[in-house]
Amino acid sequence: MRAAILTAPGGPETLVIREVPQPDPGPGQILVRVMSSALNRADILQRMGRYPAPPGYPPDIGGIEFAGEVRSCGPATSKWQPGDRVFGITGGGAHAEYVAVGEDTVAAVPERLSWLEAGAVPEAFITAHDAMVTQAGLTSGEVLLIHAVASGVGLAASQLGAALGARVFGTTRSRDKLERALTLGVHDGAVTGDDLSSLGPALQAFTRGKGVEVTLDLLGGAYLPASIAAAALRGRIMLVGAIAGSQATIDVRQILGKRLRLQGTVLRSRPHDEKVAATAAFARDVLPLLSQGKVNPVIDRVFPLAEIADAHRRMEGYESFGKVVLDMT
Repeated sequence: MRAAILTAPGGPETLVIREVPQPDPGPGQILVRVMSSALNRADILQRMGRYPAPPGYPPDIGGIEFAGEVRSCGPATSKWQPGDRVFGITGGGAHAEYVAVGEDTVAAVPERLSWLEAGAVPEAFITAHDAMVTQAGLTSGEVLLIHAVASGVGLAASQLGAALGARVFGTTRSRDKLERALTLGVHDGAVTGDDLSSLGPALQAFTRGKGVEVTLDLLGGAYLPASIAAAALRGRIMLVGAIAGSQATIDVRQILGKRLRLQGTVLRSRPHDEKVAATAAFARDVLPLLSQGKVNPVIDRVFPLAEIADAHRRMEGYESFGKVVLDMT
């Protein structure tokens, strides 16, 4: 099978397309012919040598989400049949024509979604739903703050939040991206850069002084203390990324006085049973919304697998709006 191989830590030029052995599904696994996948920050970091694949996954093939057709089933499987359309998450190896995954870590692709649309769904929507619903307990009427709202996870979260009845406020570094996000569940937002001083007053006005109940922070760095300052009493702040920096100075007294919950979360390196639970919750709560068109994947650009280096460059340029998708057909 063809696969995008990471030949050495470095830039996009270190990615090459090679023929490698096709995996065989083991007990409880299915073999999926990958029709589409997408890029994530984990893929960029893995290519740079800063985020190795978890144990048991290919160290030289990236890709943590996929959509495709079941081709065969390993021993002790019962949920799927050859020909079924599925999508899901994995610890790596999805930037290849075939991937072997646990049968409980995939869900059925809604009929209305094309392969390219389906490939843009799993990581963004499972991450967003797991962080803000399963873990943070977002409910109708609450204020949801999303940092980096124009990202794949950010746009999934904005749509899910709006569908749940939350009032969504997003931040982004581009006025154009904010205007586009306002059509995808975001009720208001702010253009932010290195100076976050305007964020506090904007959120004070948006929340009428009450503060933010749930924050989805995909950036970290200086955004964390800003989120703490903007949080409501008993607010929940979910840390999902550290693109803006891994260090921050915070006022612990604000966390104490507001009785805040500050929680980190990752998806890729979780134990198998937790991934199964996150996928099941996604299938229960999000698949009906996708099937009805109440939430939708947002595709920035599509690249064939042979142009995966250009796809990496696109994502690294911070110009994308939504998901950078790979056509694996």
